[in-house]
Amino acid sequence: MSTPPITNPAGRELVERDAFQNEAIWLPAMGVQHLNAGKFLVEGKTFTDCLIEGPAVLGIGEGVQFDGCNMGSATDVRTLLLTPRGSKAAGVIGFKDCRFVRCRFMQIGFTGAEDAVAEMERGLLSAREITDKAAQQAEQKGKDGAS
Repeated sequence: MSTPPITNPAGRELVERDAFQNEAIWLPAMGVQHLNAGKFLVEGKTFTDCLIEGPAVLGIGEGVQFDGCNMGSATDVRTLLLTPRGSKAAGVIGFKDCRFVRCRFMQIGFTGAEDAVAEMERGLLSAREITDKAAQQAEQKGKDGAS
């Protein structure tokens, strides 16, 4: 099965649409377009099989879901997570009631309420354990097959 090409939406289209599929989203542009439209949050959107690109920090607000996503590459997945020092964080692109399905995040940090960041950390560490264990099993299987 071939994957459809990734396209790049821009401008007001980023604000007006509610669904994005197989698209590269430059997160700083999305944030600026929403601010220019008088919206302080990206709200009610679904991203499926998209590449979400930074550099940027994504604010995890109420109702934000990540399903089967690749959150980015890091030796220690906790380096993807930032904790605000106050009740709000400047320079963050906030999301609310959005869903990310099988998306890839590149050069994106994540922040939000302490419990949201802690939940994401648990999920990332659990996913890393599963991936590492599968890699070890595959490596062992390869060694056993070579003997």
